Amino acid sequence: MKTYDTRFFFEHYYSNDNSILALTTKELLDKQPKSISSIVLHEIYKLTLEKEGRSVAEVRASLLEKDFKIIAVSAKIARISAEYSHKYRIPLADSIIAATAKIINAKCVTDDEHLTQIKDIKTHWIL
Repeated sequence: MKTYDTRFFFEHYYSNDNSILALTTKELLDKQPKSISSIVLHEIYKLTLEKEGRSVAEVRASLLEKDFKIIAVSAKIARISAEYSHKYRIPLADSIIAATAKIINAKCVTDDEHLTQIKDIKTHWIL
């Protein structure tokens, strides 16, 4: 299984580089099971509200919920997230995404240094 960081969707939805869009689209066509943390859904919804408005945010969130398994923040994820946040001094959302990847044993699709520095999880990027 793969889990996706918010950075991936930011590039997919907002990059002006057609080669990046081709790579993100190719990644999404991969048949491997896909998931996102509920915090990623939150961040994408908020970002889309700010950039494109509520109607686009609603459609985008509905599509994410349809195409990805949404992983809620459990007590176990919260504890591991706190450990990562403390050890690596990273933001809450990033520590939750990393803890989610750890708990579900998924490779995280990201290039965010906050996540790539964590040795407990595997990451890869589209480039």
